[in-house]
Amino acid sequence: MKSTSALTPSPPSATMQLFRQAGLLAPTDAQLAQTEGLTSTEFSSRYPSRADFVLHATLADFERQKADHLRLYEHYSAAVERLYGLLNYALIDLTDLNPLYLSELVGFPKVWQAFQDHLASYSSPQLQQLLNEGIRQKLFRSDINIQLVTIILLQQLTMVLTPGVFPAAIPVAEIFRSIFLYYIRGLCTEEGARLAAEHFARI
Repeated sequence: MKSTSALTPSPPSATMQLFRQAGLLAPTDAQLAQTEGLTSTEFSSRYPSRADFVLHATLADFERQKADHLRLYEHYSAAVERLYGLLNYALIDLTDLNPLYLSELVGFPKVWQAFQDHLASYSSPQLQQLLNEGIRQKLFRSDINIQLVTIILLQQLTMVLTPGVFPAAIPVAEIFRSIFLYYIRGLCTEEGARLAAEHFARI
């Protein structure tokens, strides 16, 4: 049995929790200063605009996720388990995310670009490495086009993040699950599918 604490997301910062619950525009500067442990004067001096601060909080959250991924990798050696572990991690991390957060995100071009840069510089190599390892371990089909599959997975993620694609009433985590879960299972060999069965059932 894997350690539950090792496979679940560490709590986002108080600031990011506030953004996820209330959106990016509703929290006041005074509330945000409090979550950062700053006075209002210090906060306004350090972050002249809301866009500057949202970018700061977003980049910090990327680092939280990267650290969590390393912790998850320590508990799974097989590529298919790692990929399903990352999927389950994302589902938990997205639970109770206010759709307003995503709809307001596109109003911050630098932050939206930071997401795209993160996908290109971190998520894309991460997926390519897992697919390569999975093929070598005979857990993913050897005839898949790694570059193309990586692009498809990232485009699917972009679709999840893009406001207006799905009805706001549908939880983001459920959208994520429906898009990725079955697609990834289709990449598996019989051996990979058997290994992934426990993770698939849990998700």
